[in-house]
Amino acid sequence: MALDSQMKNIIEQVRKANAPELFQLTPDQAREEYAKRVKKLSSQETIFKFEDREIRVGNGDIKIRIYWPKALAIDEKLPVLLFFHGGGYVIGDLNTHDSVCRILSNLADLIVVSVDYRLAPEYKFPVAVEDCFAALNWVKENGSMIGADTNRLAVGGDSAGGNLAAVTSILARDNGFQNIRFQLLVYPATAPEPETPSHYQFSEGFLLTRRLVTWFYKHYLRSRSDTKDFRYAPLISDDLSQLPSSLIITAGHDPLRDEGVEYAKKLIEFGNDVRVINYNGMAHGFYLMSGAVDKAMDALEESANALKNELKK
Repeated sequence: MALDSQMKNIIEQVRKANAPELFQLTPDQAREEYAKRVKKLSSQETIFKFEDREIRVGNGDIKIRIYWPKALAIDEKLPVLLFFHGGGYVIGDLNTHDSVCRILSNLADLIVVSVDYRLAPEYKFPVAVEDCFAALNWVKENGSMIGADTNRLAVGGDSAGGNLAAVTSILARDNGFQNIRFQLLVYPATAPEPETPSHYQFSEGFLLTRRLVTWFYKHYLRSRSDTKDFRYAPLISDDLSQLPSSLIITAGHDPLRDEGVEYAKKLIEFGNDVRVINYNGMAHGFYLMSGAVDKAMDALEESANALKNELKK
């Protein structure tokens, strides 16, 4: 399947801009450059209300951003999505994924809690995992205060955020927290090594390059031994039973495509309810491009419909 014409145009624009590759920059420079690129491609979405807060996580504080799609009546509670942004554990923040969270909140009629977990290399693995699990506990303990029905809870994220959502679901099960009803995994990173066929097939020229993947992992991991930890690579977990139902979204021209599919297969082998949608002609990152790529909005609408169906009373 050929590249979608809109995606092909974006890749060509990136090439002609002659901008530095993210892996050629410092982490701080890469964060700034990534934010600029995302802003150009995302749509501007209004939301009834949003609010930034700080929550305590272990030995520090992190920010969260809460989105409400409408005013709530007295005693009204909405389902809630705990969302983890992508960016290879090194880049990305609340603002890069603001449009996605607004769209999902509006379309699925739910509260979104977006988590600004601490980034590498300043905070290496497993700090991001610990921050995300702490955010889950915050929602569990404070959900009623923000109008959330924590019995109708989902986790989700894209790329590295999809990894963190998958791992959070496993940790929740292991800690006896059974309230997560759904996980939305958008081209999730799940494998211990970038060795699937799609990693080689799309190693150059499709936005997420092999060199950038390596740069992310170099900054995130403490040592090679971390690749043997399921909290880094949920695909190697020896127990994926009793996990929430899942929608896994993949992109046809994405190095991470195959590990998303492999994770879906393993979830199914363990008896879980899983649906996979592959967006042919799309490259990694398309989910954030609702202002420029039609299939991005298709994927967001599909995600919202799944959330509504899985989290209904």
